[in-house]
Amino acid sequence: MPTSADTTPATHLATEVSTQPDDWAHAAEIAAAHRAVLPQPGERVAVVGCGTSLFMSRAIAALREEAGQGLTDAWPASQLRLGREYDRYLFICRSGTTTEVVRAMEQVPDGVARTVVCSSPGTPVLELGDAVLIDEVDEKSVVQTRFATTTLAILRWHLGEDLTPVIAQARAVLAEDPAASLAGVRRAEQISFVGMGFGAAIADEAGLKLRESCQAWTEGYLATEYRHGPISIAAPGRAVWAFGALEPGFADDVAVTGAHLEHRDIDPMADLVRVQQLCLLRAADLGLDADHPRNLNRSIILEQ
Repeated sequence: MPTSADTTPATHLATEVSTQPDDWAHAAEIAAAHRAVLPQPGERVAVVGCGTSLFMSRAIAALREEAGQGLTDAWPASQLRLGREYDRYLFICRSGTTTEVVRAMEQVPDGVARTVVCSSPGTPVLELGDAVLIDEVDEKSVVQTRFATTTLAILRWHLGEDLTPVIAQARAVLAEDPAASLAGVRRAEQISFVGMGFGAAIADEAGLKLRESCQAWTEGYLATEYRHGPISIAAPGRAVWAFGALEPGFADDVAVTGAHLEHRDIDPMADLVRVQQLCLLRAADLGLDADHPRNLNRSIILEQ
């Protein structure tokens, strides 16, 4: 029988992590239904969000430019760039009430297309732009998982990607015993996440998930920048988790430090599910409530 240390308590986060392959499959239908209000080929686009939504914005921007669909920037809602002649602003906001997002949407010049992806019905952002409401992936946990990744999946399908292999990879991850598959990082003192392209944004998101859910010491870097300073933190008892293909010589350079290298040759979005499982394991190990991180609320609403 598994010991208590190898079982995680039932949480909203665990349930929400587990639905993601089905959510990503359904995202193809959502993308098709909202094709007209999602970024069109050739448009100059700004993707905007806060926290996890900002990291998804960066991932979308990287993928869209890589696909040759047009200039795409990603901005935090608090630092929105106006006057850059964007054809469309794409906002990502789970709660629909985040003050910085509402203010940013209100500042978009008249005549410029505004699209918002949100999972909360009846919220202010839905009245400020063309809405893609995905309330079926709303979350009870404060920690974002399936809303963020489903939003990314919608845009990946919209860009013409076939996510069938990615969905299969995520299903395989969820079928594993996380206590065994994550043994190399479960008790790591520190974890640096790295990636290239949209994997760099996933690396930042991975670090945030562990900081939120279990107060872990994590960092995120572009893989090619890791050896320009951050590698100095690597040591035995610590770990480097690489998303996507490894840069030449990267594994050898990490090995010299004595740090553990965690790497699978799977899509970064599927590999992120492994990080989410690690969040559940480590939170349980520490007796923390993974659904309700300290000092954090579902929506950041600022005083006017």
